[in-house]
Amino acid sequence: MRSILVLLLDGLGDRAHPGHGGATANEAARTPHLDALAARGTTGLLWPLGPGRAPSSEVAHWEILGYRPGESPGRALMEARGHGVTVGDGDVLAYAALRPTTRRDGALWATGRPGPGDGDDAAALLAAIGPAEVDGLRFALRPLRPGRGEGVLVVTGGADDRVTDSDPFHRDRHPVMRPQPLVPEAAATARAAETWSRDAVHALAAHPRNGARRDRGLPALDAITLKWWGRPRPAPAFRARHGVDGVIIAGTPFLAGLAATVGLGSRHCGEGGDPAAAMRARLDVARTALDDGATFVFCHLKATDEAGHTKDPAVKRATVEAVDGALHDLAARFGDVVVCVTGDHATPTSPEVIHSGDPVPFLLAGPGVRADRVDRFGEIHCADGLLGRITGADVMPVLLDAADRSLFLGSRPTAVPHPTGTPADVEPLDV
Repeated sequence: MRSILVLLLDGLGDRAHPGHGGATANEAARTPHLDALAARGTTGLLWPLGPGRAPSSEVAHWEILGYRPGESPGRALMEARGHGVTVGDGDVLAYAALRPTTRRDGALWATGRPGPGDGDDAAALLAAIGPAEVDGLRFALRPLRPGRGEGVLVVTGGADDRVTDSDPFHRDRHPVMRPQPLVPEAAATARAAETWSRDAVHALAAHPRNGARRDRGLPALDAITLKWWGRPRPAPAFRARHGVDGVIIAGTPFLAGLAATVGLGSRHCGEGGDPAAAMRARLDVARTALDDGATFVFCHLKATDEAGHTKDPAVKRATVEAVDGALHDLAARFGDVVVCVTGDHATPTSPEVIHSGDPVPFLLAGPGVRADRVDRFGEIHCADGLLGRITGADVMPVLLDAADRSLFLGSRPTAVPHPTGTPADVEPLDV
């Protein structure tokens, strides 16, 4: 059995662009090292949630790591854990963000977010929203990134997390929205969240910090939006479900919180402005983790996603090429493990969307992995690979099988729900 290394390039997928002659950034980029890896491996296309579905990063990661939607505690909880916040079993959390707004036809429209010079005001305004009780539910705002006006709203007293977001995401399409229940049982929580949100607007409007901002001609930070509702939910540890354990190497609290949620270790590794250096640093940490006995190492790189959000195809192409340059000795350093290179979703450079439902290249190589006829990395090339079209739920089984760790289906060695890998721990018969 072999260990597994995943290089997850966030937002890797792209759409064809005239600036690349009708190709995606991955197809247009010069990627000799990824091409060489493709030539000795197996390829395909990954739709994390299925064709046409545009997932957020946390939803896609949850699927790729082999977990079911009903097991997810939500991103707000992962962010909280990544910042070291202790979450109680009965807590319900929503991610809270301070916003400048304008009024239009009786509705609030978010116009942006706190900027680099707004840190002190944002922190003070966030801190000014104290604990409150609404209809028997207790609300407490916990700052996570106070200089950016971001935190988590913790609701206790019997709350239900099945509530819609008030955050519009698409600020040009939707106003700040009224929280609504997804199920009848969540109606009381939705009403209380609506009241809390309205009270926060009134408190922020009257705060001296916002008065001073208006006097200086700056937009008031006068609303708090909520999103990513969740709560702790039972889910098997990564080792119990897949038979492997190890670390997530990343630069964000969200990924650290995700690791904590599934029982993986985490190693913080920043990025800065050099994608190649960031990838090299991750490979160094990964090699050490594998040498220390990790059987699963997941390296996350944000640079490709950020390049897509620039909406400049040249930036994304250059980023992909920079990452490829950092992989020049991948085969020599990691020839003893199964290596996967893919992404969690598409962040296309055009049009003006957050993410899209386009496929992501998927590449698998390592000892015993059969080479298909594909010798280029990119969506149109990987489409001809042996793996064909796979979804997020297929990723862990594919990786475990390549590492000779797949569960022999029909065997029931543990009581873990939805197992996929050869168990690392079983309970022996006591004789």
